[in-house]
Amino acid sequence: MNALYQAVGKTKQSFHQYHNRLIVKFEEEENLRMLIPRIRKNHPQMGVRDLYFKIQPTTMGRDAFETFCKEEGFMIKAKRSFKGTTDSRGVKRFDNLCDTIQVSAPDQLWVSDITYFELGERFYYITLIQDVFSRKILGKSVSISLRTIDTTLPALKKSLLIRKKKKLPNLIFHSDGGGQYYADEFLKATREAEITNSMCKYPWENPYAERINGIIKNNYLIHWEIKNLEQLEKQVDRAVKLYNSDKPHKSLKRLTPDQFEKNYFSAGKQSDGEKSATENKSQKPEGINALRANGNHLVEIDSTSV
Repeated sequence: MNALYQAVGKTKQSFHQYHNRLIVKFEEEENLRMLIPRIRKNHPQMGVRDLYFKIQPTTMGRDAFETFCKEEGFMIKAKRSFKGTTDSRGVKRFDNLCDTIQVSAPDQLWVSDITYFELGERFYYITLIQDVFSRKILGKSVSISLRTIDTTLPALKKSLLIRKKKKLPNLIFHSDGGGQYYADEFLKATREAEITNSMCKYPWENPYAERINGIIKNNYLIHWEIKNLEQLEKQVDRAVKLYNSDKPHKSLKRLTPDQFEKNYFSAGKQSDGEKSATENKSQKPEGINALRANGNHLVEIDSTSV
């Protein structure tokens, strides 16, 4: 490797710094490919200059952002359709496991997505994690950036704290293909917790996460006066608390998620994380054991396979 560093005229330290910057740049580009079409649903005629000042990307200036949008077909007069996600640089993707599981207990299937919330002249980002069985919102984060360390990672850590568990070997974590869900820091956290990752290609393959984002934004946040990040954080906390503890759910026989989980656990049942290894093995959905044997069945795909 020393010969390589000499050949490119860089020190080992500067080479790795450059490599890390490149990874961050690619991650943000992937996030923009998913975020811009969502913004355009609400602002069909918003130009890329306005998009730049709204999003304020961290790895590119105004001209570089406009060039990126032109290359990706995000100019208003572009004839090509917007892409929900593009896997042109060997993006990691996991199999969609939602079709292989019948949820019958807490901590079998968590879903997550990142949505944006507009305040004044810029966007903020809300990440939620929900348990599909009880509909309870577990982890959450509010941030000014789309970085993994500000979005999915803190939301996951909060979810594990709420469950008071370090490992959930029977849990599937389902998300879209956003870069925050396959970043090294996030995958390290799911590996350590023995969580199985699952991903979808299209928004309609993650309906629970899409729906909960819409509920928190449209049923709560937009009705409250919010002027800054600090207020947004407090109001997201408030909305989640109301949703979990004060809103009856038809799918839960008119109980709140908190009441539903309390009744479930007080009836003497255990979550999958508390069951014995023998019980876990016998009740895992078909295909999960094989998935773990293959290291989560993580595959690399290129643009030709999308």
